[in-house]
Amino acid sequence: MMSVSLRAACALTLLLLGGAVRAQDVAAPPDQDLYLQALQSIAEGRRADAAAELRRLIEQAPEHAGAWLELALTQCSLGNSDEAERLFATIETRFKPSQAILQLIAETREEGCSRWDAFSSAVVTAGRGIDQNVNQGARTNRYVVDAPDGQVEYELSGDFTPRHDQYTQVSGEYMREVTPNGMLGFAQYQIRHNDRLHQYDTSSLFAGLEAPYRFGGWRLRATATVGLVTLGGDLYQRQAQLQARVVPPLRLPQTMQFNVVAGVTYNTFPSLTNFDSSTQELRGHLSWRKGPNYAGATLGWQNDHALAHRPGGNRNGSFANLLLRRSLGRGVNTELGYSRQTWHGSRAYSPGLIEQVRDQATQVLRGSVSYAIDKQQSLVLEGRLVRNQENISIFQYNNRQLQLSWQWQLP
Repeated sequence: MMSVSLRAACALTLLLLGGAVRAQDVAAPPDQDLYLQALQSIAEGRRADAAAELRRLIEQAPEHAGAWLELALTQCSLGNSDEAERLFATIETRFKPSQAILQLIAETREEGCSRWDAFSSAVVTAGRGIDQNVNQGARTNRYVVDAPDGQVEYELSGDFTPRHDQYTQVSGEYMREVTPNGMLGFAQYQIRHNDRLHQYDTSSLFAGLEAPYRFGGWRLRATATVGLVTLGGDLYQRQAQLQARVVPPLRLPQTMQFNVVAGVTYNTFPSLTNFDSSTQELRGHLSWRKGPNYAGATLGWQNDHALAHRPGGNRNGSFANLLLRRSLGRGVNTELGYSRQTWHGSRAYSPGLIEQVRDQATQVLRGSVSYAIDKQQSLVLEGRLVRNQENISIFQYNNRQLQLSWQWQLP
């Protein structure tokens, strides 16, 4: 049996490919832009908005058969069975629907429209990995400080040099529509348990809401997220974030999309003194997609404002990211990503001890190969190289990780 959303997609395909529902001796609709806007609302999950747009279109073009059919299917997906039946009856008597559309209407009636069918999905991942530098230990075990009587050399303890371990990681994501107009609720968790270095065990839980909007030709998705992070079993960080993703009405090829993301994040660290901060970011993202193949590039600016006397004070930075995905066929997919994050401090990191203004550049190269066992399960092998370069030597570190995971996609 087809779901309501799948039936709507099938109906839309039939309409666009061959005009399977034909108006009686009627020319092209006078407001095609409104029709395309309604179809875009359906694709984005904003069904209540789509219903309002389709009603306006029918008022302007009463013989637009496609609008009648999409409105009927949308009303059915919202659980408005009486209204959907009235629209289906109008389509059957007023227009000349093809046999395929008549069958679609019959199947929809058979399944019924008794309730709103909220979309939901979940992903669970479990994996084993190797981490060459669990604690982000420095590349050097010595640090030289300029003192009044000359240079003083310190030797770092083992806690500040690279420590290797293996780990088990479990993560999950759940998403569900919470309103008929496309608002989504989501939750994400991750637990990482090291074999020996349990003081570096981590866990995180994030939850939030995402809502789609449209202003003329501009599309917007607004997201609010809150989260907690633990380190070694103790609460390490609290986070709250507001973010807006805007898609401007640019004339780009159908395979490409450009959007702008703006956000503000508030971070508190209960176990650290003077490290709370608020971060503002603005970034642009250009992507290309053709079937399973994908390429994306991101470039952004960030400002991290210290809320107290944090070492190094305020800082600003930039972010760049490249991501490529390619399908090799037979269930094998590959992914390659590169990112570079820079931060520049505003004052000496620790006057009297570290007089340098901290400059940081972190590069991450990541690659993965996944194999689809079936439609719901896959194996993923992922490798990651991290190179953190800084002008303060004790903060420089390198890392290598390798992880094999099993991923389960729930319908």
